[in-house]
Amino acid sequence: MRYHPAVIRNFAATPKQIAVKKITWLLPLVVVTIYVHAQKREDRKTIGNLQLHINSLSSDKLNGRSTGAPGEQLAATYIASQLQQIGLTPMGDDGFLQTFTVKETREPAATCHMTLNEDKLPAGKQFLPLPFSAEKTVKGEVMPGVNEPDNIWFINITDIDTDSHKTMLQQYLEQTKIAEKSGATGVIFYNGKESVAEVTKWLEQHPAATGIPAVWVSNDISKKLSSEDAGSFQVNLQVAFKAIKRSGTNVIGYINNKAPRTIVIGAHYDYPGWETTAQAEDNASGTAALLEIARILNGSRLHNNNYVIVAFSGKEQGLFGSKYFASHSTVNLSQVNYMINMDGIGQLNPGTPLQIGGAGTSPGWAAILQQAASKDLPLVYDSTGINNSDHASFYQKNIPVLYFSTSTASSDSKINYEGTLNVLKLVYNIIDKTNDKDKLAFSSIP
Repeated sequence: MRYHPAVIRNFAATPKQIAVKKITWLLPLVVVTIYVHAQKREDRKTIGNLQLHINSLSSDKLNGRSTGAPGEQLAATYIASQLQQIGLTPMGDDGFLQTFTVKETREPAATCHMTLNEDKLPAGKQFLPLPFSAEKTVKGEVMPGVNEPDNIWFINITDIDTDSHKTMLQQYLEQTKIAEKSGATGVIFYNGKESVAEVTKWLEQHPAATGIPAVWVSNDISKKLSSEDAGSFQVNLQVAFKAIKRSGTNVIGYINNKAPRTIVIGAHYDYPGWETTAQAEDNASGTAALLEIARILNGSRLHNNNYVIVAFSGKEQGLFGSKYFASHSTVNLSQVNYMINMDGIGQLNPGTPLQIGGAGTSPGWAAILQQAASKDLPLVYDSTGINNSDHASFYQKNIPVLYFSTSTASSDSKINYEGTLNVLKLVYNIIDKTNDKDKLAFSSIP
């Protein structure tokens, strides 16, 4: 049997040469093994950090992180401290913090009171001044079915013809003006169908004040005014308002790569409730992922964009935080490449598709998403850019957006950390795939 010369050369090779060949063959396997171990170690670190952040943000001590509440301030302090530890540059108006006004409203002042005979009624519970009420003190006696000049009028809502084309507040105002013209010193409305919460909401409006006090009373007081002995009641009423200004706080960090373009990555951290599991999903999960994206990007090789990391508050009150940032940005919005929003991404269980909104806000998204997607992660696309979450504030500024969410938070669902990690990896892959591309074009969605 004759052998090929190459085979003869191999037979003639020295033991040292054979050892070198074996090492050469083994090197790719060693490199792959080292990479896999390093990746698993990094994944474990990321999941550990996600757990730390979510547990901190969904703690009962934060009382739901409602915008403007003490819990929101505690959460903002935590997020800012994490961004500082990661090494980001503060980009708020005060360090990492950017304060904005959520709403300006009124509430009954400490001097606002109403007594029914000797019973003092608590303002905000058993009675509320209406937003057009004059701030005055009046006294009177209850005269069922009789409204005379120089006395407080007691108007039973069930006795008046309501107008379906007008709001109840408008009708209360109309009745008050009629009473004022007829010489009434004040008006007390009873048997209204509204709740205390609804009437409290009316105080956010600022109609022109009438010349007399006007108040609404609750169901239990309405029953007293409807009783047979109501004619023996004396009323002492003083209306006074206290102005309330409610503020929220965005937390903003910056990775400055001295690049011509900037990517905004955001998640809201406010939550108007106290149920821990729901808090974790909405939206401690997105905020935790935001902090980890910041950490990973700050140590990455992706330097062709700058990165603005924003934890928004005020989302649950009508996107106040993101709207304020988009109108008072601490970076030049004309240089923003695109915006990514993570809102409730903690319930991505195996086989559950990840919802991606905003896919139609740039003609470049389709190819980028296809390149960045993993075969193990099913995706569902929504082309629209308008949704009740913070990316909508950037879409309105003609900036391409992407919106990530898994499902609606519920009290019986738990955070899936592997799933959250997969979402985070997809976001990173998208940023990676756009690193060497030109600025994305914006598309408006009909």
